[in-house]
Amino acid sequence: MIRSVVRGVGSALPRRIMKNSEFEAALDTSDEWIVQRTGIRQRHIAAADETTASLGEAAARAALADGGLTPADIDLIVLATSTPNNTFPATAVEIQQRLGMRHGFAFDLQAVCSGFVFAVATADGHIRNGLAKRALVIGSETFSRILDWSDRTTCVLFGDGAGAMVLEAHEGEGSVADRGVLAASLRSDGTHKEKLYVDGGPSTTKTVGHLRMEGREVFKHAAGMITDVVEGTFAQAGISAEDLTWFVPHQANKRIIDASAKKLGIADEKVVVTVDLHGNTSAASVPLALDVAVKDGRIRKGDLVMLEAMGGGFTWGAVLIRW
Repeated sequence: MIRSVVRGVGSALPRRIMKNSEFEAALDTSDEWIVQRTGIRQRHIAAADETTASLGEAAARAALADGGLTPADIDLIVLATSTPNNTFPATAVEIQQRLGMRHGFAFDLQAVCSGFVFAVATADGHIRNGLAKRALVIGSETFSRILDWSDRTTCVLFGDGAGAMVLEAHEGEGSVADRGVLAASLRSDGTHKEKLYVDGGPSTTKTVGHLRMEGREVFKHAAGMITDVVEGTFAQAGISAEDLTWFVPHQANKRIIDASAKKLGIADEKVVVTVDLHGNTSAASVPLALDVAVKDGRIRKGDLVMLEAMGGGFTWGAVLIRW
């Protein structure tokens, strides 16, 4: 059977690093308060010349270089983002243009923080169905553009950045020993919309709007929903938590990461955590964490890696990959 094997990964971050202490002058908060409740110590904030498209392009080029490939080798781009450069066309098409590609096809996917996990599963389906041989899967966000900087419950949580992965078609035996995407579980439930959303849009307010969140409600649902899809993916692959080499969760809140890993029975030393460095970068969160763990030598060929995320909607999902 055809498997979608990881050929390369890469990332890109805005130049500016914003420490927690910068919030203290304008908001009733402190570095200690933010770290204690979220685990976040800093985040990157995009400048005017840094956009979802430019960061996505940079991450894509880094992933291509990591895999020894060029844009000419790619025939599909799937961009996960909730902060596109324009309402339309898809920002993926702009990245395609920036890469000098006039072949293949490109589109955006919107599942908020679960976007990259959904995008990996989507690209895998296209590869297995023969619609593409190599796909660039990108998560890129500039959430700083949609934050209410007077709301301390949300503005301290998010940051900007991009991460990318190249998936390539390879023949596998159809077993869990194969390299590549092995299983995935995706879910959504629109009844939770009001718990995490943006209060604007072209068809409603004709504005971009700002991010709004009921933090306690999101936290209350997170661990259970994450457990649901991770255990579903385990069942598909016929493995357990003990078989995992690495768990790469969405980097939203250290307490959610810890609670989810504990509920799943995943040892702390198997969990990749970068929320302290990047904050919540939505669809960029998982690929940014992946790139850090690959570049520092933790994730290696043959490792069994679980990606997981939950986002507004609610959406939630998990993908199991043999590296």
